Amino acid sequence: MEHYLRPGTLQLGAPPPLSLYVHLPWCLRKCPYCDFNSHAAGDELPEQAYISQLLADLDQDLSLLGTVPDLLSIFMGGGTPSLMSPATINAVLTGIAERFGRLPAEITMEANPGTVDESRFSGFLEAGVTRLSLGIQSFSDPQLTALGRIHTGEAAERAYGAARKAGCRNINLDLMHGLPGQRLEGALTDLRQAISLGPEHLSWYQLTIEPNTAFYSAPPVLPEEDDLWSIYEAGMALLAESGYERYEVSAFSRKDHQCLHNLNYWQFGDYLGIGAGAHGKLTLRDGLIRTSKTRLPKDYLVSPNRKVQTVAKEDLVLEYLMNSLRMTQGFTMEDFVARTGLQATDLDVFIKQGVGRQLLRQQDDRVKPTDQGLQFLNELLMLVD
Repeated sequence: MEHYLRPGTLQLGAPPPLSLYVHLPWCLRKCPYCDFNSHAAGDELPEQAYISQLLADLDQDLSLLGTVPDLLSIFMGGGTPSLMSPATINAVLTGIAERFGRLPAEITMEANPGTVDESRFSGFLEAGVTRLSLGIQSFSDPQLTALGRIHTGEAAERAYGAARKAGCRNINLDLMHGLPGQRLEGALTDLRQAISLGPEHLSWYQLTIEPNTAFYSAPPVLPEEDDLWSIYEAGMALLAESGYERYEVSAFSRKDHQCLHNLNYWQFGDYLGIGAGAHGKLTLRDGLIRTSKTRLPKDYLVSPNRKVQTVAKEDLVLEYLMNSLRMTQGFTMEDFVARTGLQATDLDVFIKQGVGRQLLRQQDDRVKPTDQGLQFLNELLMLVD
């Protein structure tokens, strides 16, 4: 195939685990901070037509693989996947199971308060979903209004309760800090409220202003750097005291509840990406490729075209480190060699500089970021030659 690297370019180990990302692009409305490929829903979603294209898209990607391996995980993101009916989610997962032989143990679906109730959650779980990720962002009504969210803090708590009553035993809450005008106590109040609900997993991350968003065009007033640092330090301490272990820059979990899907991304595993604007990464015979799909839903519904790009050898070090150094445990040199096909010596200069600046630590075969390295990850990655 034309996208293969030249034979002998890299010495890759066995293919890494394979995950599947399913993009469901519609939202009730676009939030002003969101730079994801999300689009305001019309009066009626083209659910059946989209299912057909998703499965055709999957068949197209499976043609790249010699054999169909087991899936490690499935993640349905958006957009707002919970806008889809349980019947649609069931049809998607049934189609996936037919192609892979069985479904994985971890199947995550994103859901937003205001689009779900106990009955709807029950339908999603019956379809095969095993993990829910609720887009809370804040429990403060003024903050939610500023963020353009459609729900209230009370609705967020109701959604969590409904998910539990429906039988979900693995829930992540998405929560942001560093919000417009937010002070330390406001951020900690949000975090305490999330912790009090008892989710198995928390994603706690700072609001950033991204290009091509409404906030980028009309930036809100955000906390000063000193305030952001105070929020960060106090929040980290609160999460640790509450039994949530940090395993990635912004991911915290109870024992045995890390997100397998995201871990596979960060460990430079493989993943298929289906749906409008979805991206994938595959380890093929002689190298790595990345795939991307038609971005606009209206165009995707006509044809789920795919672009394939070979990952250049000179880009592999940075791509690997951008993912693996997000994890508190970093990576092993053995894994670096197996996942990239490069030599361990290719990291010698980077590791020496990172250790010298107290951004990295190395113990035997393992290289991991220090607390400072996690906090200043962009600066650490700038050391890559």
